[in-house]
Amino acid sequence: MSTKHTFTALTLALSIILGGLSQSDSQKYNRIEILPSDQRSGDPEAGFNYLVNGAYVHSGIPFDAFGSFLPKDSTNILNREGQSAYVTPTFNLTEHDNGVKLLTPNCLTCHADKINGEFIVGLGNNSFDYTINTNAMTNMLSMVIKQRFTEASKEWEAFEAFHKSSSALSDNITTKVRGINPADKLTSVLVAHRDNQTLEWLDKPALEIPEKTIPTDVPAWWLLKKKNAMFSTGIGRGDFSRFLMASSLLTLKDSSEAAQIDKQFPNVLAWINTIEPPKYPKDINHELAQKGKKLFDLNCSSCHGTYGKDESYPNLLISLEEVGTDPELSKAYTDGLYSNFVNWYEDSWFAKGSHPGKIVIEPGYVAPPLDGVWATAPYFHNGSVPQIEAVLNSKIRPTYWSRTFDSHDYNYEKLGWNYQRQESKNDNQTYDTSLEAYGNTGHTFGDDLTQDERMAVIEYLKTI
Repeated sequence: MSTKHTFTALTLALSIILGGLSQSDSQKYNRIEILPSDQRSGDPEAGFNYLVNGAYVHSGIPFDAFGSFLPKDSTNILNREGQSAYVTPTFNLTEHDNGVKLLTPNCLTCHADKINGEFIVGLGNNSFDYTINTNAMTNMLSMVIKQRFTEASKEWEAFEAFHKSSSALSDNITTKVRGINPADKLTSVLVAHRDNQTLEWLDKPALEIPEKTIPTDVPAWWLLKKKNAMFSTGIGRGDFSRFLMASSLLTLKDSSEAAQIDKQFPNVLAWINTIEPPKYPKDINHELAQKGKKLFDLNCSSCHGTYGKDESYPNLLISLEEVGTDPELSKAYTDGLYSNFVNWYEDSWFAKGSHPGKIVIEPGYVAPPLDGVWATAPYFHNGSVPQIEAVLNSKIRPTYWSRTFDSHDYNYEKLGWNYQRQESKNDNQTYDTSLEAYGNTGHTFGDDLTQDERMAVIEYLKTI
């Protein structure tokens, strides 16, 4: 047994003894410990450079069309050099094999966002709007590029792979509310258009694409260093770099190009593992927080770990019966909605070689680490709860709620986005928890606490 495995087992045993998890609860529910996998080492500095300058997406918008389609960035948040300094941080300035300069989407499209106006790399994006069918926009973009450069041009050649994947995705990944992510469906669409051995693009999908788009909330990158599975369903195991490079599926030429990109992503993972969560920026009542720590250690630590001097994280997959949160994302894997993707992956280039990615399907959700949790609203795996106060008190969760999507509109006491209760869903900014896969039920463990106890726990969460 590895040292990490032994430590995790001892931590869980101590939690049972000290009361964080009763022996009867341990026996009643099926909690699965997720074991660690070997990860390749890398150079963090090289990883960040590749993340914000690299051509892991090798096709995109010709740079000469930049002024027409994307805003310029005068702040240079990422401290890039040359012309890249003026490129919006969710795009990289790269060069196609044929010499055409391109703007290509990067990982920060999903893995960065703002709080109080501050752009935080590694924060899951919770403001992007996937409710819009982008088919018309994609067609307009291609029409303008054809008219300006012609289909016989190098510019069109450099744009074409991006155009094909964007067209395939445009009407397949729409969500029912702004601020959540269709990552699982997006991946299913892309692999349906890829030969799983050569990874070459197929104009006609070889797999049936699921009709449903099940929403997910993007987890913070700074949590990854503690996790043995990348995703809330527990499916992303084995070599994390193989999963991190999945954005390259947008424009990959073939498995030879994938192998070259694969060499760079251990560096990206090494950089991700250096990210620390943002510190809570307001005053903290440390006396109240200390009371909250005792309550947290007693009631929450058996799933979410301990923090401070004696940190631990148990890496547990919690059964649907115990956690009670919306089951649809988990069931999409266990009941077969995403079986085509799973079968494709398990026999693909990504799952082969000396460092394969692995998909392990088990029912339930991973109880995540809570480092920097004050900043990661909305909550639950589908982003259905706007504030931690409501995570800890299921009775006050709104059925319909909306927010402004202004990054300054944050509640630093209840921890999460300020929101308005609504009578019904009336626009794409209103979250409707009555919809399939958008539910806000479950995780009722805080209901037995008093309001004063819940506020003490919240005060403690500001410190971690």
